[in-house]
Amino acid sequence: MNFLSHLYLAGNSEGLILGNYIADSVKGSEINNFSKEIQQGILLHRKIDNFTDSHLMVERSKQRLREKYKKYAGVIVDIYYDHYLAVNWNNYSYIELETFVNNIYFIINSNLNILPVKSAMFTRYMLQHNILIGYSKLEGIEKVLKGMARRTTFNSNMEYAIEDLKEHFNLFENEFKMFFPELQSYVKYQISNP
Repeated sequence: MNFLSHLYLAGNSEGLILGNYIADSVKGSEINNFSKEIQQGILLHRKIDNFTDSHLMVERSKQRLREKYKKYAGVIVDIYYDHYLAVNWNNYSYIELETFVNNIYFIINSNLNILPVKSAMFTRYMLQHNILIGYSKLEGIEKVLKGMARRTTFNSNMEYAIEDLKEHFNLFENEFKMFFPELQSYVKYQISNP
């Protein structure tokens, strides 16, 4: 999953939100530099990724892209799924997307001093371009895919993946809708049983 999904799944806990947000920037023993609750958020992020990467519906989505995008198929599906969460937001939350996102921005921005450098740098970009709200529009997804394509060390062709999303929009959306409730149940259990 990508940023919006991870932040949504973290619930109302500031520590879990921050841990989910910074997890990809925290390596090895660096996890010990954070509070217990942030550590739990980092570990939750990793469990979410493992569950997602091994799920049949996600694999179907990735398979549709693998020939064209190789190892980047999973990254692209994560971004697509954030789009489906954003456009179907009212099915998953009673809080409006913009209200949720503004709260997330406030939490992250208020804790910039404890974020890893990479996360702090991304935060400035995320706030400037309102990335989380951008997930709700195809133009926002296209911008994210182009940005990621520029940052890959190999030629990923991710900048063209918006066309695959448009072409197979309903298929990807159906797979997301079958997958996401299972992920929600899994995360709920993980949070209740740390």
